[in-house]
Amino acid sequence: MANTTFSGPVRSENGFQSITKDATTGAITVDATYDTRPNFRRTVDSATLNTGAAVTTTLTTAQSGTLFEIDGTDDIVVNMPALSTANVGTTYDFVVTTAVAADKTVTFVLPGSDVSDFYAITTLTGGAAANPIIDNDGDTLTLVNSTVVGTRVSLTCVSDDGTNSVWLAEVVGSPRATNA
Repeated sequence: MANTTFSGPVRSENGFQSITKDATTGAITVDATYDTRPNFRRTVDSATLNTGAAVTTTLTTAQSGTLFEIDGTDDIVVNMPALSTANVGTTYDFVVTTAVAADKTVTFVLPGSDVSDFYAITTLTGGAAANPIIDNDGDTLTLVNSTVVGTRVSLTCVSDDGTNSVWLAEVVGSPRATNA
């Protein structure tokens, strides 16, 4: 298809999609859809991790850009998408809306075992050691028991070659998250 330049506004009744076409198979992959959130407002997911019950879920690249609310009443396991070069640039944000219970955790798990790492920057908010710590060796990021309301987690895939991946993890809250 040819490139087209418009001098006026481009309009569509059914939205727009940015796609990539596989050079070998011809398969089409939708990278982004511009029609579901006017003015590019952020999607807030108040259901998936905000149930008050134990949850195990695997995120998809289609959920990139979503802010997830977390109810830490029970254990939560969030699996990152399977290894794929299409993950690069995928980002998710999380906010604790109900504190993590005294005997529970919220974990974020990278695919594979010892093939991917979180480059984690964890900042403790309050207390004598309220300075950031960088920990670049771990594939499981954990919000430990008693993590407080308002704790924020931001995860972005910075590299993924289909075999190994690196995700930037920024955590601000109390107590400090772990990366193992």
